Amino acid sequence: MTDKTGKYGHIFPLLLLTVAGFTFNTSELIPIGLLTDIASDFHVSEARAGLLITVYAWVVALMSLPLMLLFAKWDYRRLMMWVVGVFFFSHIGSVMSTGYYSLMASRIGVALAHSLFWSIAPAMAVAVTPPEKRATALSALVAGGGIALIAGLPLGRILGLVAGWRATLGALGALAGLVWLGLKFGFPPLPQTDRSESRKAMLSSLVHCKPLLMIYLITAVIVTGHYTGYSYIEPFMAQVAGMKASAITVTLSLFGVAGLIGSYIMSRWFNRYSRRLIAGSCLTLPLMMLLLLPMTGIHPLLLSVVCIFWGMAMTVYNIAFQNEIISLFPSDSAVPMSFYSGIFNLGIGAGAFVGGMIVDHNLIDEIGYIGGVIALAAATYTLFFYMPARAVRDNSPQKP
Repeated sequence: MTDKTGKYGHIFPLLLLTVAGFTFNTSELIPIGLLTDIASDFHVSEARAGLLITVYAWVVALMSLPLMLLFAKWDYRRLMMWVVGVFFFSHIGSVMSTGYYSLMASRIGVALAHSLFWSIAPAMAVAVTPPEKRATALSALVAGGGIALIAGLPLGRILGLVAGWRATLGALGALAGLVWLGLKFGFPPLPQTDRSESRKAMLSSLVHCKPLLMIYLITAVIVTGHYTGYSYIEPFMAQVAGMKASAITVTLSLFGVAGLIGSYIMSRWFNRYSRRLIAGSCLTLPLMMLLLLPMTGIHPLLLSVVCIFWGMAMTVYNIAFQNEIISLFPSDSAVPMSFYSGIFNLGIGAGAFVGGMIVDHNLIDEIGYIGGVIALAAATYTLFFYMPARAVRDNSPQKP
């Protein structure tokens, strides 16, 4: 897209998409920080409340690609306005929910909006940005989603503790309303193209790319392990570690700050030490989860140290493997990245489901061990299968 509004005309549209990414990701994560309050309000177990995370993630996983293909012929700006509108009204439904199932229904509406948002937002960010700044545009969009973990989750938790979890969801709905107004009155028109045929052609090539399939397998397993523990880290810290609400909020914030550190590490050293960072993140993640209970037994404050390294490892892993996908499909990574997003969310849902079963059987103190073992299986596969295959690919003169 040609920038018709001046040298800096792309800044407001890009900022708008970044705020939208923050809003969408905060909404996805917020039940983790308010799980106990939601369960108490509806008189259900924490494991059942955790199904809000599971169902949300599975809807995103299952619907991302079908919805993207279904609406491939739509103008992106018009489609994004519908997506944000569904997000807005679904949050109104969440605030007004009278029971567990009405809240679940509204969260499914949010998940459907989420499914399409991350399929089209990167393309919109690229379309409004000059070619020489497109990498920066994508980084800004990803950063908006990452800030949800650093600031959105702890701030939403603080608001929820003070005014109730409905206030947090209401605030996210209000923010979405402002984004919708920005799209309506401040976002430039985008060129309309039919992307359905090119994307359908891309689908057939994915099944023949062995490195990509290995990445998908590793991601499904390691994310399942991660969210087995992370989905229930709030009740773990309260019940097992005996931490106060304020200390839990601080620890969740540290987890997010660690993610920011992980992003810096990736931007600074990934090109030089990519193999070490991939292997190191895959090993550090399960190791930190396996240390959750032992460190808690020594001193609860050590749990914060564990969470810092855990958060860094997860961020490095996520950025590294997205980079791996882009390197495999440098000219058009939209479809493989959409699959990656779906598989990532499949892992979120599976992890929250497994964690819920553990909590249901009164084994919440074991979530680190079980999640760590699952993630360790993915790390082992990475070290003994993916990394050797990657080394061969790097040394080969031909592309995979």
